[in-house]
Order: sequence, then structure tokens, then C-alpha cells
Amino acid sequence: MTVVMERSADTRSEAAALVIQAAAGDQDAWSRLVDHYARLVWAVTRSFQLSDSDAADVSQVVWLRLLEHVNRVDPERVGAWLVVTTRRECLRVLAFRKRVLLTYESSVLEGVPADQPALDADLIAGERADDVRRALRSLPERWQQLLGMLMADPPLPYAVISETLGLPVGSIGPMRGRCLDKLRVLLDNQDSQRRVS
Repeated sequence: MTVVMERSADTRSEAAALVIQAAAGDQDAWSRLVDHYARLVWAVTRSFQLSDSDAADVSQVVWLRLLEHVNRVDPERVGAWLVVTTRRECLRVLAFRKRVLLTYESSVLEGVPADQPALDADLIAGERADDVRRALRSLPERWQQLLGMLMADPPLPYAVISETLGLPVGSIGPMRGRCLDKLRVLLDNQDSQRRVS
């Protein structure tokens, strides 16, 4: 599982580098960025069951929006930005093409999606997990060890943690609280920086 997470982080770092290079005017980076995310954008458009021509139009508009905003998009979250932008464009197209369907056959509505696609939720959850890992790495080494032991499955007993880290048992709970408070601050700062950019 660690290898998969590292590959995901490497892929995001590569994509972030492509965004930065594309923003600087590198055409090759732009082409590689489009190639990297084209299937994701297409999958979102297809989940809305648009016609091929509408899906192609949405895809084209999404890439145009990214080109217009490439300097303002957070390079680490470009995948989530593309998913959200694609969903908005799909909804705009659907609203524009909205038609009333009069029928007594329930089978006509069986293929119509009832909910929003879950694709973006998985992507955003993955990016949030990456944010948490990045924040954890910025904590002092001893705090990282403590949180790692407390989050083990099953969690280690306080006596084992005390012996391993050389801490009094009574100080583990308060130290855990300080660690989590600092982690919350780091994550809030990351969120604030994203909203600004």
C-alpha cells in the first residue's frame, strides 16, 4: 500500500511540475499535461452521459479554462480542479439542453444517473490524504513516531510507546494532543494557501 501511495504522490508531483512548466509557456509540458489528464476529463464527461459531441465540447472548454487559469491553479491540486471544472461544464451543458421527456415507460429513465459521479470524491480524498502526509512529515521526528505508534493497527499500548520513546506514560496523552493541534494548524494553513491561490 505504501508503494501505491508513493506512486500517487510521484504522479501528482510530476503533474504539478507540468503545470508549472506549462504556465511558463512550455508547449511540450502543456501537451504532456493534457495527455496525462485527458482520460480523467473524458471519464467525468461520460459519467454525465453526454452525447459524444457534447462531451467533446465540454472537454475542449475545460482545457481552455485551464489554459486561461493555469497561473492561478494550485499545481498540486490540478486533478481536482479539472474534475470540478468538468462537472460544472457538464451541468451547464445539461441545463442548456434540458428537455422535457413525456413517457409512461419507466425503462426510459433507468440509465439516467441519479447522483453526482463519485470520481471526484475519490480524487479529492486522495489529495487530502497527501496533504495529511505532507503535514505529518513537517512535524518533529519524535512527534511523527508517537503519532505513528498511536495510529498503528492495532494501536500500541501506552506502556510500549513509553518504553520505545523514553516518555513517561502520563505525558503521552498531552503530547498527542499537542501533536494533533499542530497538525490541524498545518492543514488549515495549507487550506488557506489554496483558497488564496
